[in-house]
Amino acid sequence: MSIGKTGKILLADIGGTNARFALSQSEPGNGDQTGSIDYVKVADFPTVQEAIVDVLARRAGGEPPQRAVLAVAGPVTNNRCVMTNSPWVIDGNELQPTLGFDSVHVLNDFEVVAWSLPALRSADLIPLGGQDGLPGEPLLVVGPGTGFGVSCLVERYGARLAVVTEAGHATLPAENEREERVIASLRRRFGHVSIERGALSGSGLQSLYEALAEIDGVQVPHRDAAAITKAALDGSCPVSRATLEMFCATLGSVAGNLAVTFGARGGVYIAGGIVPRFPEFLAASAFRARFEAKGRFQDYLRNIPTRLVTKPDASFVGLKMFADHNPD
Repeated sequence: MSIGKTGKILLADIGGTNARFALSQSEPGNGDQTGSIDYVKVADFPTVQEAIVDVLARRAGGEPPQRAVLAVAGPVTNNRCVMTNSPWVIDGNELQPTLGFDSVHVLNDFEVVAWSLPALRSADLIPLGGQDGLPGEPLLVVGPGTGFGVSCLVERYGARLAVVTEAGHATLPAENEREERVIASLRRRFGHVSIERGALSGSGLQSLYEALAEIDGVQVPHRDAAAITKAALDGSCPVSRATLEMFCATLGSVAGNLAVTFGARGGVYIAGGIVPRFPEFLAASAFRARFEAKGRFQDYLRNIPTRLVTKPDASFVGLKMFADHNPD
């Protein structure tokens, strides 16, 4: 890996509704020098280029950035992302000459979270079992949110790479008869029941809730993911509580499956927008037991630490880490 190029870097975390921008000073051994964050509504600008020009104009007077690293909530192909929920097309190869940057890198948002993992501190994390993790071994991050994100940070032969996956669209597994009945109910609705659609996302949590009500023959009011979580935590709805319990157990099973798939003996991290809302519930749930429940490989899983990421701006840590390790 090479860490040598200095100068200002434009960092951005771009979603379908909002985008956040910051300037970072890249200097070897100088730590995280990310400055204040500018918030932009995507709908206020026809293109990402115009948003960047506006942000940089507000910061006029200082040294202009030489490079840009942009995290986007969508698939990236050939340094380009067509945003799903906004009109923006983010093409690093077009932005670089137009804006006069030396380079522009466009990364998937979960790839960026993976890059942040080595830099996160104990204050940024809640431990959820396991040992310390093995130095230099892969680090895995999984995240239920609008979808289900998965990325793995691998370091080999002096190089560091974040592997981006579409694991959320793999088939949802069942570990007991009740979960099999839930998946059968969801299969009647969806055909294929993926990890994301059937359980580990906002819409997946709602799918679980509706399927549990169906198989138990219970009438329940319509609730979205936030309402299900609230009713589960305050004890006002037994179906909501059962839903959140199954969500946590399923998250443990899926995280364990992915840990053995990637050999993530450095640690498994839980991110995304859902789970940080109920860390105590998750810690008391079947999450860790199900994570380790891999038969002959139980001892292998027992040693892998699981941690909940609570740092709200972990994406900017990841953007900075990527920029420092990829100076061109």
